[in-house]
Amino acid sequence: MRQAFKAPAMPKRVASRFLGAVAAACLALQPVASAAQVAEYLGTSVHHPVYGTEGMVVSQNGIASAVGAQILKDGGNAIDAAVATALALAVVLPRAGNIGGSGFMLVYLAQERRSLVIDYRAVAPAAARTELYLDAKGEQTRAASDGYLAPAVPGTVAGLHMAHSRYGKLPWRQVVTPALTLARDGFALSFEHVHLFEQGRKRLEQSKAAAAAFRRADGSSYRPGETLKQPDLAKTLNVIADRGADGFYQGPVADLLVQDMQRNGGLITAADLAGYRAVERAALVGSYRGHTVFSVPPASSGGTTLIGMLNLLELYDVAKMGSGSAAGLHLLSEVMKLGYLDRFAYLGDSDFVRVPVKGLISKDYARERAKKISLKRAALPKDMGAGDPWKFESHSTTHLSVADAQGNAVSNTFTIGSDFGSGVMVEGAGFLLNNQMDNFGIRATSNAMRDGKPLPPNAIAPGKRMMSSMTPAMVMKDDKPWIVAGTPGGSTIINTVLQVIVNVVDHKMNIAEATQRPRIHQGGTNALALEDGISPDTADLLSRMGHRVTRSTGVIGSTQSILIDNSRFSGAADTRRPDAAAVAP
Repeated sequence: MRQAFKAPAMPKRVASRFLGAVAAACLALQPVASAAQVAEYLGTSVHHPVYGTEGMVVSQNGIASAVGAQILKDGGNAIDAAVATALALAVVLPRAGNIGGSGFMLVYLAQERRSLVIDYRAVAPAAARTELYLDAKGEQTRAASDGYLAPAVPGTVAGLHMAHSRYGKLPWRQVVTPALTLARDGFALSFEHVHLFEQGRKRLEQSKAAAAAFRRADGSSYRPGETLKQPDLAKTLNVIADRGADGFYQGPVADLLVQDMQRNGGLITAADLAGYRAVERAALVGSYRGHTVFSVPPASSGGTTLIGMLNLLELYDVAKMGSGSAAGLHLLSEVMKLGYLDRFAYLGDSDFVRVPVKGLISKDYARERAKKISLKRAALPKDMGAGDPWKFESHSTTHLSVADAQGNAVSNTFTIGSDFGSGVMVEGAGFLLNNQMDNFGIRATSNAMRDGKPLPPNAIAPGKRMMSSMTPAMVMKDDKPWIVAGTPGGSTIINTVLQVIVNVVDHKMNIAEATQRPRIHQGGTNALALEDGISPDTADLLSRMGHRVTRSTGVIGSTQSILIDNSRFSGAADTRRPDAAAVAP
C-alpha cells in the first residue's frame, strides 16, 4: 500500500506543474527573493513567513495550498485559487474540508475596488424544529451533534460555484479537476491524518459509509505514507465539474443524499436541496487605527463582534502596554467578554430577526461599553451584561487565504462543524455531512419556551441560517488589502482573528510572528483560557487582577494568513495544527 503521490490524469504538461507544486508544499521551502527579505531574515524576528511576489495561498493542508498556487500560476485569479483550494481541502482534510458543510467567503475585487461576501451558510431543513433535539425533560440531546438529525442543508457547493461563476477567470472544470484527481488517484496520508481517523472512529461509526471510508478494505487502520483513494467522492466531484452547483443540489448526487436521509430518519428533502441559495451580501465595514476592516455580516456573529471589539481596543494605547503583558492581556480579556456578551444577546440570521448591526459596530457604542472596563480589575460578566446597541442604530472548521498579483484577495472560512461533522457520509457519494443544527441556540430556546419568554435570535426555524463564529477578515492599507486572515476554532475564532490583527497593527509583528504568539480566549464567562507559552508570572498577575485563569486544554485557533506590503506577499501557516502550508506560485 505504501506509494508516493500518484500523478493526476491530466495532460502531461499540466500534471508536471501540479506535482511540482505539491512537492514544493511538502518540502515547505521558499527562497528569499530580495534584499529587503534578507534584511528581515537577519533581523530580530523569531518567526519568518513564506515570501512570494506573484501571490500567495495559505491553508491547513500543504497539498491543497499547492493546488491553489498552481491555479494562480496557470492564470487564475484569487477567486479561482480559493475555490480550487477549498475543493482540494474537501479531499485531503476530511475532518473539516467539505462539500457537505457551509461557510463564508470574503472577497476583494481590485479592479472594482469593492469588497463582498458570499454567504453560503447552511440552513435548517423545512422539517426541523426544536423539539426534535430535546428529551422529555427539555434538555438538549446529542441528536443535533451526531447522526442523521444533525445535518443542515449544505451550502458549500452553491457558495463556491457562485463565487467562481461571478468572479473567476478559468473554466469551472479546470478549477475542480485537481480535487477530483486527488480523490480518484489518492494522496499520501500524514501522521495527522492517521491520528485523526483513529480519534474520530466513534463519530465516523454514525454511518456505514463513513466507518469504511477512512479504513483499509479489511477494516484495519491506515499507516502514515499509505495512499487514500476516495472513488465515490471522485464520482461526485466529476458530476459537480460537469454541472456546477446543479450537480449537487439536483440529479443523482441529490438523490443519493435524500435516499440516505429517508432510510435513516434524517430531515433533508429534495425540496430542501433544490431550494437552497447562496447569497451575495455587502461586506461588513469597520475601521481600526485608520485602517479599513472588512468582515462578514450576520448570520455570522464573527464580523460584527470583531469590529465591535476593535472599536473598544482603539480607545486604549495597546502598543504601550506591550505584547503579552499582563496589562495588555487583561484589556483583551475584558474586551472579549463584552463582545461575547453582546454576541449571545443579539446576533442571529438577519433574514429572520432584527439585528442591531450598526449599533454593535458603532464607535459611540464602544465608548459607552468601555465604561464597564477597569484597567486594574476584572469585571464579572453578570456585572457587565449585554449593552443596548439599538439606540446607536443609524468547532472543526478550516480557513484559507489567497491573494493574487492583480490585487484581488479572498478570505474563506468553511466548516462541517465537529471533526468529521455529523459522522454521516452519504452512501455512494463519498462526502460527509455537517452537524450544524447544533449551532442553533437549542438550550436557550428550550428555556425560553419553558418560561414563556420570546425566543432567542438564534432559535431554529425552517430555512434559517444558524449563528456562526466564522470570521474571515481583511485589513486595508492605502486602500489595498494588507492583512488577509481567518481561522478555525469554534467559539475561539473571533478572539483568535482579533489577536492576529492586534499583533500586526499595534505590536508591529510580521505575519508569522503575529501567528505564532501565544493566545488567550475569553468568552461570556469569567474563565480566561491561556495557551502554553504565557508565563506563570503573567498568569499569576492576571489572577491577582480578578481573572479566573485556566490553561487551555488545546490550541486556540489555527490561522492561515497573508500580509501584503510593497508588492511582496508574506504567508504564514499556523503550526498549531500539522500539515498546514503557505505556498507562493
